[in-house]
Amino acid sequence: MNITDWLLDSDPTLRWQVERDLLNLPPEVWQATKQLMTEQGFASQLLSHQQNDGTWLGGAHFPKDYRPDGTGQPFTATGPSLSQLREWGVPPEALLPDTAQLLKDLRWEYDDLPFWAGEVDVCINAYTLANGAWLGIDMTQLVDWFEDHQLPDGGWNCDWVDGAEVSSFHSTLNGLIGLLAYEKWTAPDDRIRQMRRRAEQYLLDRRLMYRLSTGELLPWTLHLAYPYRHLYSVIRALDYFRSAAAFDKSLPDKALGPAINALEMMRDRDGRWYQDYRLPGQVWFEVDAPVGQPSKWLTFHALRIQKWWQQVELIERITTI
Repeated sequence: MNITDWLLDSDPTLRWQVERDLLNLPPEVWQATKQLMTEQGFASQLLSHQQNDGTWLGGAHFPKDYRPDGTGQPFTATGPSLSQLREWGVPPEALLPDTAQLLKDLRWEYDDLPFWAGEVDVCINAYTLANGAWLGIDMTQLVDWFEDHQLPDGGWNCDWVDGAEVSSFHSTLNGLIGLLAYEKWTAPDDRIRQMRRRAEQYLLDRRLMYRLSTGELLPWTLHLAYPYRHLYSVIRALDYFRSAAAFDKSLPDKALGPAINALEMMRDRDGRWYQDYRLPGQVWFEVDAPVGQPSKWLTFHALRIQKWWQQVELIERITTI
């Protein structure tokens, strides 16, 4: 089986990234594919569900009329929908005109707080920070929030509001992803870079997979699933470090080596990575393979990480000659 052909036989949201990042095709090729996102496929479908008030289903993190039913977190409201479109690379102008201004009147389900100011959850605030920067909102207030809530060990924890004093893998990675996305959509920022360095070190000290106090491997870090949503996984963490290294124009820490090796060990004999599980909860539509089946998104991300790491190793060998 030709894995490249398999990956190219996909929705434009994935295909343009395969063309750019794995195949190094000319910009006019992958940019043309990228433009197709607003006309067909996943992104076009998700854009079609935006309502005239700028929201998806009238709610911030939950649909307006949501009632818990035991089936898990719904991913159909405004925040998750914006995040998915941004992560796929959809241009802001593809949304309804003045979406950013329309959403200024939206309120969080938690304490009726204003949408672009964020709330108390690190993971929610991380995607809100990134989405606001993407849509051109001044998110300085939320950047300040991340600085004020960074814990002494360098990371963040969504349970800080309940008294947590140590960081979590999940919250820390989400904070890092949000801050990096903010910088990409605005400009490099020394204050944010210092925050990211501290949080990155939190994960590096644990080699992305281990408990710091005992050295115990945390098996849940090796569970792979796409869409990533808010959960931590080795592949998502490695993809952050890949993206951060490109943005910062820096070489990665060698502490990533064990996680790179672990990711390779999860590759199936057919050369692909498989969907381990799927978060329960309502979605507009499925974008990847069922559990137990080969995942195009995971395979693409894993191959892109491997390509980056091989280039890093090559650079290191050349510089030591």
